[in-house]
Amino acid sequence: MMVHNPCLVTEEVFHLLRTAGELEYLGEGVTQLVHALQTANLAVRSGAASELVVAALLHDIGHLCAPEDAQSMAGVGVLDHEFVGADFLQERGFSELVTEVIYGHVPAKCYLVFKNQEYSHRLSPASIATLHFQGGPMTESEARSFETQPFFREKIQLRMWDDRAKCPGITVPPLESYYELIVEHLTQGLRPD
Repeated sequence: MMVHNPCLVTEEVFHLLRTAGELEYLGEGVTQLVHALQTANLAVRSGAASELVVAALLHDIGHLCAPEDAQSMAGVGVLDHEFVGADFLQERGFSELVTEVIYGHVPAKCYLVFKNQEYSHRLSPASIATLHFQGGPMTESEARSFETQPFFREKIQLRMWDDRAKCPGITVPPLESYYELIVEHLTQGLRPD
């Protein structure tokens, strides 16, 4: 893995988030940036570990860093954005927990739709629209397999925050309040074991 400067990587990620600040979040009534900040704030308020807060903030970065020719889900985001985002962050030195939880937040939706019919009824119209592109509800065997994956609980928790982080008008801490957290996260990855 190539060693990256933690401050430069943080600036690169923040540039993507700031640039998306004015972009609507897939028909949800909030911008991409507001959604990211609300998700991270829910993680902080839950007392989540710092790595999970980083994952919450960056979980949809794949919508922002995807190439222009990336396949769309009928106008509601980038198909496979979870892979795009996790790969992008892994290449820049983010931890396995961060990248695996980001990868897993889409399968977590498919899992929860299978496991809990009430969950399905709480999904926003945009989340329902994307579910088809994301494989639909899991089968029973897929769900059992998903439950054995690393960071299963963290993936489910991120999904729950993701679903709640679409509220217009809520005031949350600004993007800059996460700068040191991300730099520290990336710096820890550079330290020898």
